[in-house]
Amino acid sequence: MVELSEYDRRLLSGDEGKARRVAMQMMVKAAEAMGAERLIDVSMAHVNSCFYSGKVGLDFAEFLLADGVKVAVPTKTNVGLVDLLHPELRPEKANSEAVLGARRLMKIYEQLGCEVVWTCAPYQYKVRPKVGDQIVGSESNAVAFYNSVLGARTNKYGDFLDICAAITGRAPYAGLHRDECRKGEILFSLEGIPQKLLEQDIFYHVLGIVLGREAGNSVPVIQGLPKSTTEDQLKAISAASAASGSVALFHAVGITPEAKTLSDAFHGAEPARVIAVTPQMLIQARDALTTSAAGKVSAVCLGTPHFSYTEFERLTPLLAGRQVHADLGLYVSTSRYVLSQVREQGWLELLEKAGVKIVVDTCTYFTPVVNGIKGRVMTNSGKWAYYAPGILDVDVVFGSLEECVESAVSGEVWRDERLWSGDFWGAAQC
Repeated sequence: MVELSEYDRRLLSGDEGKARRVAMQMMVKAAEAMGAERLIDVSMAHVNSCFYSGKVGLDFAEFLLADGVKVAVPTKTNVGLVDLLHPELRPEKANSEAVLGARRLMKIYEQLGCEVVWTCAPYQYKVRPKVGDQIVGSESNAVAFYNSVLGARTNKYGDFLDICAAITGRAPYAGLHRDECRKGEILFSLEGIPQKLLEQDIFYHVLGIVLGREAGNSVPVIQGLPKSTTEDQLKAISAASAASGSVALFHAVGITPEAKTLSDAFHGAEPARVIAVTPQMLIQARDALTTSAAGKVSAVCLGTPHFSYTEFERLTPLLAGRQVHADLGLYVSTSRYVLSQVREQGWLELLEKAGVKIVVDTCTYFTPVVNGIKGRVMTNSGKWAYYAPGILDVDVVFGSLEECVESAVSGEVWRDERLWSGDFWGAAQC
C-alpha cells in the first residue's frame, strides 16, 4: 500500500476539485504499479501531453481546463505537432483534424499554467535542474539528458501521467528517483576507438545508437570519452540511445556528475557486463542510419533534438556568402529561446538570406509531413535518421553537419570520404 501524506489524501477526497482528484488517483495507481511505498515532491516538470496524438489527449486536456486547475510546479512544454509561428509548414489541408486539434491542445496547456517553451531540449533553456533535484520528465532525450548530464532525477513519464504529476507536484518514489536504481549496469569501453574519431560529432550519434541497442533499458557506463566532450555531443548520445533502446540514464566516467570515477558509476560494484566497443560495431550502426547513400537531395533536416546556440554558432559560418540549392529546403528545428539568441547575434538574417528555413515548436520527422520533406532527406541527427524511415515516406542519408551543408548547397549528397573510410573508424578492412 502506498503511504499517503495529508496533502495526497486531501486531493484524493475531491476537496480540491475533480481534476486534482483524478490527477492524484493517477499518481497513486502509478506508484502501486511501480512498487513505490510513497510519493515525493517534485520541483519541476517537462510534459509531452501537449503533443497532439489523438482526440483522447485533447479531451483530457479539456477536462482539466474546465475544472480550472493549474500546474503546481514550474512546468515546461515539449514540442507540439505544429509550428505556431510558421503555420504554412503543416497547413490545415494536410490533416485538418490533427492540425486544428494540435493548435487547440497547445493553447490549453498555456491556460493550464505551463511555460510554453515548445522544445524537446528544455535543458538548453536558461533555468535548469541541479544535481539531485527530483523532477518529472517525459520526452525521451530530455529524460536521458536530465538524468545523465545534469544529474537530476526522473523516470520517463508517459502522456497523462506527466501532466498529472505537474498538477499534483508529486511522483512515485521509484525507479531513477532512487539512489540504488541509478547504479551503472553495463560497461562500454572505448579503448579500441581512435582518438581522431572521438573528435567527430557523428561518432556521438553512432555511439548512442550502439548504447541503445546493447543496453536496452539498463544503465550503461561509458569509459573513454575525452574530457573535452561537449553538451551537444552528450545530447547526441542521449537522443540516439533513447531512440534505439530506452536508455533513460547513462554515466560517462570523468564527465557526468555521478561518475567521477568508474567505482562511483557502479556504486562500488562490478559491472554485470563489459562490452568493448569495436570499430565494426560502430560502422554497422553508422551504415544502418542511411537508406540511400547517393544522388539528389530533396531536403536537409537539422535540429533533432532542437538545435542549440553552439550548433548555430558552427552552422552560420558554413553558410556565409552561400546559397541553399533552389531545389531543396534546409530546415533547422530549434526552440524560440535559442532562436531569440540567434537573432540577437545577427545570425538569423544571414541564415535566412542563405535559404535556411527555421522551424520552431515542433520537429520535422512527425506527420503530417512538413511541406518540402520528401524523397531523399539528409540529416546530421542519429535520432532523426533512426525514426524517420518508419514514420515518413523518405530515404535518409546520415552525415556530419559539414556534409549536410555541402549537400544542401550542391543539391546532391556530398561525402567527406575521409570520414567514411574504415581506417578513420579504426578498421581498415571495413
